[in-house]
Amino acid sequence: MQLYQVNGTVTLSRAHPSFLGASLKTTEAYGDVLLGRKTNDPDLVVVWDDLGASEGSIIAVSDGAEAAQPFRPSQKPVDAYNAAIIDELNI
Repeated sequence: MQLYQVNGTVTLSRAHPSFLGASLKTTEAYGDVLLGRKTNDPDLVVVWDDLGASEGSIIAVSDGAEAAQPFRPSQKPVDAYNAAIIDELNI
């Protein structure tokens, strides 16, 4: 699991029926944000979000095969899943 910061929302003109009830968010690795590695062309990851994260939120993301596990036995075409919204982070 890794931390990401939400940059925006993905808008689809047509979506897979299993996407109902959630949204897709564009995110950037939070480590890059903390270290000041902001660029005009960030490495964005699209994340499945059914928790309601807003732009600027820090979220915990599960990716790869583990991302689809919360939906078992049904199948969803996801590669990254928002597992938690971080309220406070002390470093």
